[in-house]
Amino acid sequence: MTHAALKTFALPLVVALAAALPVLASAQLSGNVALTSNYKFRGQDQDTHKSTAVKPAIQGGFDYAFGESGWYVGNWNSSVNWLPGNSIEMDFYGGIKFKAGDIDMDLGGLLYAYPGASSGNTTELYAAGTWGPLTAKYSHTVSQDYFGWAGAKAGSGLRGRNTGYLGFAFAQEVAPHTTLKASVGFTRFASDIKDSGVPNYMDYQVGGAYDFGGGMGLAAAIAGANKKSFFGDVNKPRLLLTLTKTL
Repeated sequence: MTHAALKTFALPLVVALAAALPVLASAQLSGNVALTSNYKFRGQDQDTHKSTAVKPAIQGGFDYAFGESGWYVGNWNSSVNWLPGNSIEMDFYGGIKFKAGDIDMDLGGLLYAYPGASSGNTTELYAAGTWGPLTAKYSHTVSQDYFGWAGAKAGSGLRGRNTGYLGFAFAQEVAPHTTLKASVGFTRFASDIKDSGVPNYMDYQVGGAYDFGGGMGLAAAIAGANKKSFFGDVNKPRLLLTLTKTL
């Protein structure tokens, strides 16, 4: 599929999802759509074709929970612009949530897919624990390919497997309908990538969210990452504004 065709495909996909959500919604199925001023993933802009701070992205997905078993599957999508021949990220994931004493655990796997540019495809396993307002999560790459940095499809001959990401997040309601949020994360590249000169880096985000009720919310945050001297403008701190509708 051509780059232009994918751009034409991405918006109707999310619009169709939004239209279908009221029909699909049930006790076990939930959905979401969002519009953000800039989509950052682990502190990095996902539109590298613009140097401006505002790079709007449309997003949406769904989650299906299998009753009280704790098992779930889901899909999330966003418009992006950093790979030739691609303009949409499609995430597919599944796992299980359960209690371990006072800690809410979440174990699962996630595939990041980029139609038309499979060199970006990446598969990770993750484990997360939430205790009160604090969450710690570790994601471990199990695919050879890692977001175009390494792997057979990327053509680099490097191995992205064993790249790790450790993140810590804080979320606390500080006023009615208002939640303060902050997070910090650390990317540790696999040795093949790191030995080629790509540095490990840290990302951060701090902001808040307001719940208008009825599934509508607005979030604002400053997000970015260090090592800008290597990665460039994509790691610059940005003001992110995100309007979300959940069902």
